[in-house]
Amino acid sequence: MDQYTKELYDIFNLHQNETNRPSMESYLKNHFQFLGIKTPERRQLIKDFIQLHGLPNDLSIIKEIWDLKEREFQYVALDLLSKEYKKAEKERIEFYEQLITEKSWWDTVDTIAGSLISLHFLRFPDLIASYTDKWIHSENMWLQRAAILHQLKFKQHTNEEKLFSHIKIVSSSKEFFIQKAIGWALREYSKTSPLSVRNFVTNNEEILAPLSKREALKRLTI
Repeated sequence: MDQYTKELYDIFNLHQNETNRPSMESYLKNHFQFLGIKTPERRQLIKDFIQLHGLPNDLSIIKEIWDLKEREFQYVALDLLSKEYKKAEKERIEFYEQLITEKSWWDTVDTIAGSLISLHFLRFPDLIASYTDKWIHSENMWLQRAAILHQLKFKQHTNEEKLFSHIKIVSSSKEFFIQKAIGWALREYSKTSPLSVRNFVTNNEEILAPLSKREALKRLTI
């Protein structure tokens, strides 16, 4: 274990909280083990740690942190990645893709796809087509969710045709997390182009799940 990871691990273990732990684990359906450190305290701990030790100088250290058992360390890894997303090399997309498929659940996938990848694609738009087209046709639900959510930060730069075509590809999915992602992506885009979203939902009512429609129209009326 790298010294950076070890010191981080030791500090976080000193702050584990058995009172918080059960409810945090239950919130994620007991898929992951927690130390019981809630978000505000975790963010303060990582802020203080960075002030003393700086950011890790290699992705292998972030991956080492990600691989630690307790869920807080996946959050820490994403916190560290978000601190330097503007400096990320183009090839970082491969690392993001890998993280989507490991220890997968909505809490990490949404940060990776809706924030890190979205911002990365704004910097490197030539990556979008090859990766998102691959993801939307993947058998991995979380990669499909990432394909749907990758434009969350795009606003007026949203590729409407791609957003709608990706949604249509997976519109028949029975997966809650796909249906929810469709609604979320449409709702977010409705802040930029409400008429487009309204028309899309109206014209595709038969293929969109009720959950997707409800989420999409939360900011709109038809």
